[in-house]
Amino acid sequence: MSPLLRAAPPQSGGPGSNELAQIAALLDTQPRSALKQAEALLRRRPGFAPAELLACQALRRLGKSASALPRLEALARRETRVPAVAWELAQAARELGESAKAIAALERLTRQQPTVSTGWFALAGELRKLGRPDDAWRADLSGVHASSHDPELVKAALAMNQERLADARALLETRLEQRGEDAPAMRLLGEIHWRSGAMSEALEYAARAVEIAPGFDLARDFLIRLLLQNNRLDEALEQAEVLIRSPLDNPGHALILASVLVKLGEHARAEALYRDILARRPDQPQVWQNLGHVLKTTGQQTEAIAAYREAVARQPTMGEAWWSLANLKTARLVDADIAAMRAALASIADTPGVPDAPDAHAEDRFHLHFALGKALEDAREYAASFDHYREGNRLRRALVPHDPDSFSAEVEATARTFDAAFLSGMGAGGCLAHDPIFIVGLPRSGSTLVEQILASHSLIEGTMELPEMMIIASRLQARVDEGEFTDFAAMAASLTPRDRLRLGEEYIEKTRVHRKSDAPLFLDKMPNNWQHVGLIRMILPHARIIDARRHPMACCFSGWKQHFARGQTFSYDLTDIARYYRDYAALMAAFDAAAPGAVHRVVYEDMVEHTEREIRALLAYLGLPFEPACLEFHANRRAVRTASSEQVRQPIFRDGIEAWTNYAQWLGPLRDALGPIEALYPGHAARTPALRPA
Repeated sequence: MSPLLRAAPPQSGGPGSNELAQIAALLDTQPRSALKQAEALLRRRPGFAPAELLACQALRRLGKSASALPRLEALARRETRVPAVAWELAQAARELGESAKAIAALERLTRQQPTVSTGWFALAGELRKLGRPDDAWRADLSGVHASSHDPELVKAALAMNQERLADARALLETRLEQRGEDAPAMRLLGEIHWRSGAMSEALEYAARAVEIAPGFDLARDFLIRLLLQNNRLDEALEQAEVLIRSPLDNPGHALILASVLVKLGEHARAEALYRDILARRPDQPQVWQNLGHVLKTTGQQTEAIAAYREAVARQPTMGEAWWSLANLKTARLVDADIAAMRAALASIADTPGVPDAPDAHAEDRFHLHFALGKALEDAREYAASFDHYREGNRLRRALVPHDPDSFSAEVEATARTFDAAFLSGMGAGGCLAHDPIFIVGLPRSGSTLVEQILASHSLIEGTMELPEMMIIASRLQARVDEGEFTDFAAMAASLTPRDRLRLGEEYIEKTRVHRKSDAPLFLDKMPNNWQHVGLIRMILPHARIIDARRHPMACCFSGWKQHFARGQTFSYDLTDIARYYRDYAALMAAFDAAAPGAVHRVVYEDMVEHTEREIRALLAYLGLPFEPACLEFHANRRAVRTASSEQVRQPIFRDGIEAWTNYAQWLGPLRDALGPIEALYPGHAARTPALRPA
């Protein structure tokens, strides 16, 4: 029951208080008896307002709102300060479709009780019925603000923030049982489920909160973020397009729309949003940085540099912006930049921390170390550069979990699962589409170069690093983790031809949102898909797979000194990254043996030295004719989101092939962990220079 219905109880000990309490107790279970007793009391005490209100409440419960409404209107004219009368009048009017009368009553009610959210949400619903969406939106926002004063919700939010998730959930579920659907409670329940790892339930509650209160901006923002986490980009865009129309002037709404657009590859529109925000509020270092990211992706390098410099000018300790500047592979940071970064690092390193509190500058600190490592590398101060790279990696490694033993065991299990007997015996099945071309390998292996070359072909569309195959693989692995199967091999063996068809079609359908042209083929350059080559073969038997491989020392060192925005948790330790490379090479070798010729390998150094020969071989594997545009890949102005975005907009050059040798004296642990190069890099081991002693 709404608190509004309890807003005007009879004063204890007042005339007829016991009789009124008895009538009120009958309302929900015996409304006819309650009406009879209320009418009897009114005959004895004509015009007695509490009895008249109870009679009208009983009439509503009996489905006689038409009889209750005129009596409530008369009562409201006399009892102008009783919230319960306004509430009952509004409910009777709503039930009869008299929205104008309901709105008038609810406006009176919300003036009397502005901190009770129920009235605001009811008002919003009626305003929408009369075609007043902006007023309804503001009413919902007022309801959300009012709910921040609700003791039950405050108690539940406090329990949630203290990680007492079960207690918070129980409080909110009890509230919903007693009061019915309540948007703020459902929003909180959504977050509780999200924190508990129950994503489906989190999405369900967040979506319902928005459905009940369409003007609940915070709930819609939360829903968009959940949809993004689940790669449901079309739905996220739909919700973000609504949020941007909020009557509140909140730059955050434009920012979340821009983030969705970036994920969809709609960079021009995202750029326009960022520029609009900055035109009105230029003192926004984070927005300048975001703008820089978009400009870098679309090849506007000069403008990207300017945007990043605006960010660090406004916030000198903004490590990610400094790293973004340094990470522009064709840009150089000067002595003044190095001095500024060292000063920024000193200022946040000397900031006293609060015991047991999160380190507010942890990310700035490791970003600055990576940026200084790159700047000093460009200045050929290799010893100082290595020190900063090492410290940046140490700090980052402390923040991200990676279990190399467990990962190696998973890779070995995958190799055992997708052996020749399994692949040859699985028979027909899967989606027969020829559309996808997967480019796999380690980061910094030359995969972006391969992508740019192929995306320059008229029959191939370049997209980006798509997460869909990894999502499918994770969902299948979850069935093992939850005990449905003893291991991944048993789960894979259980997939019927229909299952494999459904999964392949899911991949094709989910990736459709990223396709902007009518080219028949498209690229998926998610490097980590090397772990799923067997699964790809099962569900997309006609898909092509290209393995981009680079010299182990060069590839691992390049990955180690590259800070990745997300994922790649193996890359922050020289031994870890070496083991990861070994796992990768072993699985690819196993798959080569199980399915000879299924994967085409592109060796980066060969592509650099014999570009046309390697491109022709690559296109022949794909069954495509050679096109000169593939040799002119650097003229392709498509968006590129990886760390190599500037390099692939230039002709191929050899400068970076042996850059790692400048650090050779410190890379003994990497070499030792890699082991024999020949096993990892067949036919090219002779290219490995001898390591100089440290």
